[in-house]
Amino acid sequence: MIFDNLNLNPELLESIDYMGFSETTPIQEMAIPVIMSGRDLIACAQTGTGKTAAYLLPIMNHIFDKRTGHTHTLVLVPTRELAIQIDQQIQGLAYTLNITSLAVYGGGDGSGWDQEKAALSRGADIIVATPGRLISHLNQGYVKFNQIEVLVLDEADRMLDIGFYDDIMHIISCLPKKRQTLMLSATMPPKIRSLSKHIMKNPVEIALEMSKPADGVIQAVYKLSDNQKLPLIKSLLADNPEYHSILIFSSTKKKLSEIVRGLRSKDYPVEGISSDLEQKEREEMLSRFKSRKTRVLVATDVLSRGIDIKDINLVINFDAPSDAEDYVHRVGRTARAETTGLAVTLVNKMDIPKMQRIEKLIGSEIYNAPLPAFIAENNDKRPDHRLTPTKTKNSKAKRRFNQKGRKQGVRDN
Repeated sequence: MIFDNLNLNPELLESIDYMGFSETTPIQEMAIPVIMSGRDLIACAQTGTGKTAAYLLPIMNHIFDKRTGHTHTLVLVPTRELAIQIDQQIQGLAYTLNITSLAVYGGGDGSGWDQEKAALSRGADIIVATPGRLISHLNQGYVKFNQIEVLVLDEADRMLDIGFYDDIMHIISCLPKKRQTLMLSATMPPKIRSLSKHIMKNPVEIALEMSKPADGVIQAVYKLSDNQKLPLIKSLLADNPEYHSILIFSSTKKKLSEIVRGLRSKDYPVEGISSDLEQKEREEMLSRFKSRKTRVLVATDVLSRGIDIKDINLVINFDAPSDAEDYVHRVGRTARAETTGLAVTLVNKMDIPKMQRIEKLIGSEIYNAPLPAFIAENNDKRPDHRLTPTKTKNSKAKRRFNQKGRKQGVRDN
């Protein structure tokens, strides 16, 4: 469907066109009419399917038409990165609409507090906030949320996973009971349904392709020992100079530092990002990665959700995530917006049960890529670490990862 068929304001349609969008994604096609009708909504769709625009467009359409003159919408998100991303998307769409927004989040140097206080006191059209920072403002008594018309819980499952339930309920107690509530999530665990019963009224439910990587993601697993992981990654990076944007996920901050040290090269920049960094440092690092000044970015799961970095060529899981859902979010950083991308997971013996849970979740077997010859030869000397690849139906991955006449690794056809 094209956006012109959704009864959106012509000026908003111009902004959509200016942003380079023409056709709706399935979640946008289904969710926008529901939101415009005023119904509560629970929408579940995988990462990278356009959930943010699915709720922003009808909300901004209403604000532009009605000009309410007060804070109309509150969007709650789990991380400051997602708050910044959503605020930037609002600003892009609102370029000619005179709709105001503000991202409220902690972790910076404190210079943004006064700006946040002023906006929360006077009222911006849309406030995008992390729960903890917003509660700090609410406790000061100057926040004006008595006329909020729409509450959005974006990445609701993630907010509950990291313990924001009590904060969310406290914030909701400060909002009008008569409002529209929208809950966006990548998964639909029981706790989401439990929360919805307390804060929503007869919500419409939309669920699309839950817990599966996008079709454009070519996935593969390398089975090896821990001391072979860095040599393999170095080989993949050296053999594929055409890959200019590579994201490596580490499950721990300690391991992240080791990976960065092990991969640093005079030939290309490598940086590591985690929640330990100040917000300004993280923003600058992300900016360098997005502009491809940094070729390799090593990250903890702080980046697995809510960060819109386009054209990532390769995602590498240094280890299999313990939570199968996190795998979907990690590999979802590549092949966004119907593009293609590669996702490689490095698996030792301890990680095999995790990969089995991941394969069960996504409903398919992930291709076991053969190790490059120089690593396989060393592996033969340590039989305890050798793991036999299994058969797979993933012909795309086979063609990509197992090509005759060349050193085996990640290459284009």
